[in-house]
Amino acid sequence: MKSFIFLFTILFSMTSFAQNTILPLWPNNIPNSIKTDEKEEVVSADIVRIVKVQLPQIEVYLPAKKIATGQAVLIFPGGGYGILAYDWEGMDFAKLLNSKGIAGIVVKYRLPSLKSQTEIHKVPLQDAQRAIRTVRSKAAEWNIDPNNIGIIGFSAGGHLASTLGTHYNEEVNAKQDAIDQMSARPDFMTLAYPVITMGAPNTHGGSRKNLLGENPSQKMVDHFSNELQVTADTPPTFLVHATDDTAVPVENSLLFYTALIKHKVAAEMHIYPTGGHGFALGLQDPHLATWTDQWIGWLHSLNN
Repeated sequence: MKSFIFLFTILFSMTSFAQNTILPLWPNNIPNSIKTDEKEEVVSADIVRIVKVQLPQIEVYLPAKKIATGQAVLIFPGGGYGILAYDWEGMDFAKLLNSKGIAGIVVKYRLPSLKSQTEIHKVPLQDAQRAIRTVRSKAAEWNIDPNNIGIIGFSAGGHLASTLGTHYNEEVNAKQDAIDQMSARPDFMTLAYPVITMGAPNTHGGSRKNLLGENPSQKMVDHFSNELQVTADTPPTFLVHATDDTAVPVENSLLFYTALIKHKVAAEMHIYPTGGHGFALGLQDPHLATWTDQWIGWLHSLNN
């Protein structure tokens, strides 16, 4: 019996240390939220897909303190503003970052839904701003430098990341508490095969429709075409894309890179000849797989 209790204690201790911190973004009132019978769904097949997100949250992966650099990256999975590719473009990257001494925080953000929300075009940005503010509020507790917190977004998650990087000062909801008083500006950002523009001919039709509706005004299209929103205060940016991407044309990254250079914002871009769309870690191709080494090197360079 004593042996069983000892073994149970050890296993419980190991499990406790292995668990990640999960925090709701809005512990009180979720802005632009309507109570409906819509239910969040998690579909686990080849990858984990989350749809109809009802309770936005962050899932925090912290590195061992011995190797921690103090740097943190919030991760916005893609999915056309219709799903979240939660492990493929989320948890897998948090674990990679941890191995390099960097905190990885996966953001489960709300997807635009006419059934569950009002002003659906504001909802992802509300969650993104709140996510980075929440991480800043926990910086001391999580051994993170509050001035070294960045973001990465994939595909439509890249659009959300670039929106946060260019609209971080935009007031999209009433301030609820002290967290909402904190800065929402990322210190750096990474955009992987991102949707950038909402304009023809290079936009991703599904992302545009889900975020802005069937027939958005030109003013709305321009507002969320983030190549038009770059300023000298836009954070330093790393971009990666594949030339043969037929879902989100490589021109999206090129447009954003050009805008960054115009405004003298530090930028690094890697364009691979093949890889298609949604390649994530790129492990299916030895050459493409080198992109994460380039990215981690860039992240470490920001510490110098």
